[in-house]
Amino acid sequence: MKIDRQPEGPLSMDIVSLDIPDVKLITPRRFGDNRGFFSETWNRAAFAEAGIEADFVQDNHSLSVQAGTVRGLHFQAPPHAQAKLVRCGRGRLFDVAVDIRRGSPTFGQWFGVELSFDNGRQMLVPEGFLHGFVTREPDTEIVYKCSDYYAPECDGAVRFDDPDLGIDWGLGGLAPVLSDKDARAPAFAAFRSPFA
Repeated sequence: MKIDRQPEGPLSMDIVSLDIPDVKLITPRRFGDNRGFFSETWNRAAFAEAGIEADFVQDNHSLSVQAGTVRGLHFQAPPHAQAKLVRCGRGRLFDVAVDIRRGSPTFGQWFGVELSFDNGRQMLVPEGFLHGFVTREPDTEIVYKCSDYYAPECDGAVRFDDPDLGIDWGLGGLAPVLSDKDARAPAFAAFRSPFA
């Protein structure tokens, strides 16, 4: 991992490049006192300084009641492809991004990281990636920004536990809690990526 931007000044964040290009791990600084803390989770200038150009247009917030809830692996195809800036508002989750850009040297590879209310980390999932997560605690909330609006005609999914991807979700024998859509998602081998 390579640190792209170190904390500078009162409202800054660590932005770290990962093994898959364009996926970033972002840790905003927290400023605490006896009341709690303050943290700036998105700053266009700070991201631009780190070479990240993103124009977010929609914020999403979801609650998963049970530990072991899996949501994903999802994508939104062009012309409404979405980059996402993901963080955990409460609880703890394991967040995953999978490169589905045809011709990419990391096509089919994944990266996962624990995001929690306590660690304050965020993951930037660019366009051209599958995204999913599993909750590690009950009543876990995920909050994320999207670079395009939801377009149901462009919505797609790939099976979360596909052996070709080999993602270790860390379920430890716990049966995943899935939506009908995610339970019916196609295998990665049958998937034709819309991303070049």
